[in-house]
Amino acid sequence: MIKKIFKWIRKYYSETINSIAFYPALISLGFLLLSILMLELDFSETGKHLKSKLSWLSLRDASTARSILTTISGGIISLTVFSFSMVMILLNQAASQMSNRMLDSMIGNKFQQIILGFYIGTIVYSLFLLSTIRDITSGISVPALSIYLLLLFTVVDIFLFIYFLHYVTQSVKFETIIKRIHEKTLHTLRHHCCPEKSSIFTPDETKAQTIYMPSSNYYQGFNKPSLIRFAEKHNLLVQMLHSPGSYVLEGSPLLIVSGEKKLHKEDIDELVVAIDLYSGQPIDKNSYYGYHQLAEVAIKALSPGINDPETAVLSIHALTDLFRFRLFNYLPLTLADENKVIRVAMKELSFEELFVECFYPIWKYGKEDRYIQDALLQMSQQLLQCDVKQENQQLLQNFKAKIKLQINSREK
Repeated sequence: MIKKIFKWIRKYYSETINSIAFYPALISLGFLLLSILMLELDFSETGKHLKSKLSWLSLRDASTARSILTTISGGIISLTVFSFSMVMILLNQAASQMSNRMLDSMIGNKFQQIILGFYIGTIVYSLFLLSTIRDITSGISVPALSIYLLLLFTVVDIFLFIYFLHYVTQSVKFETIIKRIHEKTLHTLRHHCCPEKSSIFTPDETKAQTIYMPSSNYYQGFNKPSLIRFAEKHNLLVQMLHSPGSYVLEGSPLLIVSGEKKLHKEDIDELVVAIDLYSGQPIDKNSYYGYHQLAEVAIKALSPGINDPETAVLSIHALTDLFRFRLFNYLPLTLADENKVIRVAMKELSFEELFVECFYPIWKYGKEDRYIQDALLQMSQQLLQCDVKQENQQLLQNFKAKIKLQINSREK
């Protein structure tokens, strides 16, 4: 039961921290705590003494203080609604012209969340202060220090709004979105890849036991420490049958375990807990999603309804750089325990498989376009020059020959 809870936390942790409400909730809580602390200072002997010595810090009219708070609350609420209505419109436009799978990375933008959090925090702060205003004769008891701090927050909100307008108009540009996906995918590759190619491990099939998919879902990977501990505990090897991101039907083979003894139902349940099965396309966990999203942007840009070959060229350039990285770096195919015993054998897409999945659909949609022909020809030539190990020469030469054949037929 505890392991299932940890799996649930692992599954929804990324969704929670990338949610548009995560940082606003934390920042709003911080503003609420700050308002409590400021009220303690306002009504403390130190605060009363300070306000009595500095007359400009005192608000002797409760109705004036209430008017300030209500005006600021209404103004910041309007500012918040306007700002993020504009964001939603721009996101809808980007999703319709590029891909709705871009929305996760765009909505999860930390700067937008921090701005939203500061707006909402200011509203929470002002509303909490508003509830403390009382009609009294002594202005010293009015939380003047807290109100003046709120005025400072309001000025900061206005300047944030001005910068936010500039930031949003820049962040929804196609080149900015493509660059963000490219950098995020490259970061994931650098985190998972190694410079040496792993040998394919073949387990003993005579001692193999097939584990089937409990329900139809996407295989996203597994929790490495948990799976290695399980394999070490039962002295077996776990062989994954699918690459991350694959959709596996219920009852289909998911993995194979090879060991001296057969696993019982309780053991299988414990094993499945370590496997991540859920929908979504988290690029930070699976670099394949970054490749596919860039390819999808290029294909969508080449559709007759959009007809934007320059955006497709930008995606091709980003994909080319990612494939250049894969020429010299490889995803590991095995995992070993502390004693260097191989415990997990994984299935990953090869350079050739990924290349065919990404570039051939782009070529199919854009082979009649001169922009795409030139971009893909330049891409294949540069990758051929970068492939000093000459592991993918045949693939790249065949693709280059296909492009040249199409160009020659066009010129005739």
